[in-house]
Amino acid sequence: MKFLQYSVLPFLLVVVILSLSGATLAHSHGDFLLCLSLHLANSSTISKVIYMRNNPSYSSVLNASIQNTRFSTPATPKPLAIITPLKTSHIQSTIYCSKKHGLQLRIRSGGHDFEGLSYVSEVPFVILDLLNFRAVKVDTKNKVAWVQSGATLGELYYGIAAKTKTLAFPAGICPTVGIGGHFSGGGYGILIRKYGLAADHIIDAQLIDANGRILNRKSMGEDLFWAIRGGGGNTFGIVLAWKIKLVPVPAVVTVFTVNKNLEQNVTKILHRWQYIAHKLPDDLYVDVGITKVSSSQAGKKTVQVAFIALFLGGVDELIPLVQERFPELGLAKENCSEMSWAESVLYFGRAPRKSLDILLDKNVIPRTIFKAKSDYVKEPIPESGIEGFLSMFLEKEADFAAMLMVPFGGKMEEIPENELPYPHRAGNLFQASYIVGWRKEENAESGKYISWIRRFYSYMATYVSKSPREAYFNYRDLDIGSNNISGYTSYQQASIWGFKYFKNNFKRLVQVKTTVDPMNFFRNEQSIPPLSSP
Repeated sequence: MKFLQYSVLPFLLVVVILSLSGATLAHSHGDFLLCLSLHLANSSTISKVIYMRNNPSYSSVLNASIQNTRFSTPATPKPLAIITPLKTSHIQSTIYCSKKHGLQLRIRSGGHDFEGLSYVSEVPFVILDLLNFRAVKVDTKNKVAWVQSGATLGELYYGIAAKTKTLAFPAGICPTVGIGGHFSGGGYGILIRKYGLAADHIIDAQLIDANGRILNRKSMGEDLFWAIRGGGGNTFGIVLAWKIKLVPVPAVVTVFTVNKNLEQNVTKILHRWQYIAHKLPDDLYVDVGITKVSSSQAGKKTVQVAFIALFLGGVDELIPLVQERFPELGLAKENCSEMSWAESVLYFGRAPRKSLDILLDKNVIPRTIFKAKSDYVKEPIPESGIEGFLSMFLEKEADFAAMLMVPFGGKMEEIPENELPYPHRAGNLFQASYIVGWRKEENAESGKYISWIRRFYSYMATYVSKSPREAYFNYRDLDIGSNNISGYTSYQQASIWGFKYFKNNFKRLVQVKTTVDPMNFFRNEQSIPPLSSP
């Protein structure tokens, strides 16, 4: 300890006292903190890296990236410590000390995990928060970029837009979503029909494995590189940064929104959309958002279906195209707006468009309490089926409920389902996702809202994919199955949820996991397990 800088000594004193007293931390927990502090001993910024429960900033750091406040209650399990590494060696030390002292590691980039698994665990754990790993380097000449996992989609888009209006990246529309989790699960957005997934455009990565080795695409091998592009985060290692291929877009794109409700023949229009949206030219993306709204009749509610579109071109080209292919929509020029691609992301994200600086605001999207689920639809839902699920939005538990229908076809139809872990490609008309929220003061009654979305999901079973009933990994849902909280999880048990997310790709993911992390150090309730018990 003679090499320790003076600034480290007070921290070590606290660790030793807590370890000996047992009043706050178990012995192994104190050992972990002692181990980590010794490994960070040459750092003059240790107070900016380790946040223990007695640190005045602990709660603010913990809550800073919790996007689903369902997992921010007094009863929610809290980490022993939050580690906010400033450099790669801090991450390597955290892995080493967590392994040595038997603590589970949860890895957080943007905190948008739908079930809170990036920052909550039922067993003793620490959070490794990548908030300081947020660099974005854009190379317009070669049409590539390097982006670190702690950056947000908004920061990536801002970095691209600051240099060019004619390059983009096909990822999500929520600017506060973290790169690490989004890319690890595949990642889709409004360019999905033109260019496919975010993961389809990852060409290299920098990863730290369970042994602390720093690997790139060449040194990790193609099997592991395949697995990290859609096989889920906190499973194969910690991806520090991703090299991505940017895609061309016109300097000016066009967006529109057309709203229809139950009094405007919306059932027939929505039924027709199912036959059209996936067959439109790849440059045109028209999704559907369904919510409950106030009716024109005083005191009554109705269901609104919003048809929201991005067209990679000008309005004068768009109008005749839609009038020919989807005349039922009744699109008019006043529904449309021309803007840059980066501005269209804000448009779809319902964010203010007064300045692209909004993309950098981590609080631009309000934090909510919610439960979500997802499906894939391969055959058009009949009008009677549409009427049935639209009527459910009029129930009192659906005041803050929504359904999103994302059209496929285009590029998604061309990519084999085993190209990457994400398998939901050809043969899907659209992806359907459902979400229900409630007010904070209604937390004690959250069960009735969760019950509503489960009934909705049950109703949809007739109309969606089967054997397996497919689901999108990034819209994580523990209702469809989970691993054991501690101890061994068999292949059979994990297959219950694994085949829903990954179909037959789950088998290869398990093989990769068994090779690169046989002791299952990186794990959570829905991480890929190795074949044998450690």
